Amino acid sequence: MTTRKLSAGDIIEARCTKCREVLNHRIVAMVEEKVVRVECNTCNGVHNYHAPPTAKEAKAPKKASTAKPRSTSAIPRASRRDPVEVEREEWASLQPTFDHDRALPYDMNARFNVKRLILHPVFGIGLVKTVIVPNKMQVLFKDGIKLLRCL
Repeated sequence: MTTRKLSAGDIIEARCTKCREVLNHRIVAMVEEKVVRVECNTCNGVHNYHAPPTAKEAKAPKKASTAKPRSTSAIPRASRRDPVEVEREEWASLQPTFDHDRALPYDMNARFNVKRLILHPVFGIGLVKTVIVPNKMQVLFKDGIKLLRCL
């Protein structure tokens, strides 16, 4: 049995990147004897050639190993810290530096700058962390960061 050499225009099975299946394709481009680009006969999509997956041979069952199991990572993974806890720690470190007499009363129709102390009627004293244009700001209070309206 002789196998015919492939050439541009021939039909070949390939994995279609659009259909996500192994389908018939027409060879569009080759480099020497290697298929490079194909056109799907189903969706007409032109893409690089992806050979269909080969049938995997049944693997023999593995024998029990006497070697020690390898650790997947030598360095233990650091757990993520709770963001609320981080905000409370930041509050605790900044709170002694606050000058309560310089805090501005909160007014939703006022402008505030970053690092400005404000006095909110419900949340208490807070520090403006960021101003979000056009009319919001993030303020660090003892209970955590709150999003407030401002000008």
